[in-house]
Amino acid sequence: MNPGSVPKISLKDVHKSFGRNKVLQGVNLDVPKGSSIVVIGGSGTGKSVMIKTILGLISPERGSIKIDGAEVTTMRHSERERVLQRFGMLFQGGALFDSLSVWENVAFGLVQGQHMRHDRAKPIALESLAKVGLGSDVAQLRPDELSGGMRKRVALARAIATRPDVIFFDEPTTGLDPIMADVINDLIVERVKELGATTLSITHDMASARKIADYIAMLHEGKIIWFGKVSEIDNTNNPVVDQFIHGRAAGPIQMEVSTA
Repeated sequence: MNPGSVPKISLKDVHKSFGRNKVLQGVNLDVPKGSSIVVIGGSGTGKSVMIKTILGLISPERGSIKIDGAEVTTMRHSERERVLQRFGMLFQGGALFDSLSVWENVAFGLVQGQHMRHDRAKPIALESLAKVGLGSDVAQLRPDELSGGMRKRVALARAIATRPDVIFFDEPTTGLDPIMADVINDLIVERVKELGATTLSITHDMASARKIADYIAMLHEGKIIWFGKVSEIDNTNNPVVDQFIHGRAAGPIQMEVSTA
């Protein structure tokens, strides 16, 4: 990040616990404007909790979260709502509404968030679907009529339909075969570049991380233990990072395995 420039997203000393379970233990992370940051880490390390604190779905016990230099943890509800309208989100499972058609799912943020009429929102939804390789024939279908890969593409279309300046990706390739995962990764890179958006993604899929990231951060034991360019990830000299990116059972990260 250029010296003196204000990060698009900035987390300083963010803490969050659930009972005795200390999930975030002083997270520090700056996301430069227009960059793609991917946060990696094992299951249960707090990646999703971190994103939920940024979105305001969870309140941290302490710490600072700023968007464009504005502190969001102390914002009034109306101010936070205005900030949220600038965000797009692709949820891990897609989170499509089965009661709505595909195009209505894509238009959801336009209709509900921006109070746009359906007749104005539908052409935008169809355009967004086209940008992820889906035609108007798919627009009238229900989510339960789609394959896993198509559901992910619909979810991506919904995330970009409002033309957000920040997009969050929660495990964007989970549940997909390697070929479809690469298709989704390519679409993410293309659409984000087209929008000029800032993105913050969480994943344990290193192939995805390498494809979509400008920078990678590793979250471990509630803290960011490494941050650097994606080209530097193989030469960190950090044994925790090295074990994770190569998927080795032996190393400082110890997994609980039941022998019963």
